[in-house]
Amino acid sequence: MNNRELKILFDDILEVLKSFDNKDDIFDFLRDLLSEKEITEFSNRFKVAQMLEEKIAYKKIEEKTWTSSTTIARISKFLNWENNGYKKAIKKLKSNSHKHHTAHCSK
Repeated sequence: MNNRELKILFDDILEVLKSFDNKDDIFDFLRDLLSEKEITEFSNRFKVAQMLEEKIAYKKIEEKTWTSSTTIARISKFLNWENNGYKKAIKKLKSNSHKHHTAHCSK
């Protein structure tokens, strides 16, 4: 299936996620939608992407996340792929963390 077809298939879920106002509602939806194992796998993949972005060696990533080198290589491929989904998400997370940190420091 190509990206266009996948987007169409996933469109209702994307619309729902976009419409939520808080993390608790998003989590509740994803917890109903996904199994515990799927949530763990998704979270772990994103953690691997973050570690790759920080230039951490595969071996160290394997040790810390219990992820196979094959999966790490696949995540690395997508990290540098044309969609840049991982890069956009990591950038967004860093930006949100910076805003949150700045708000706490200015109080």
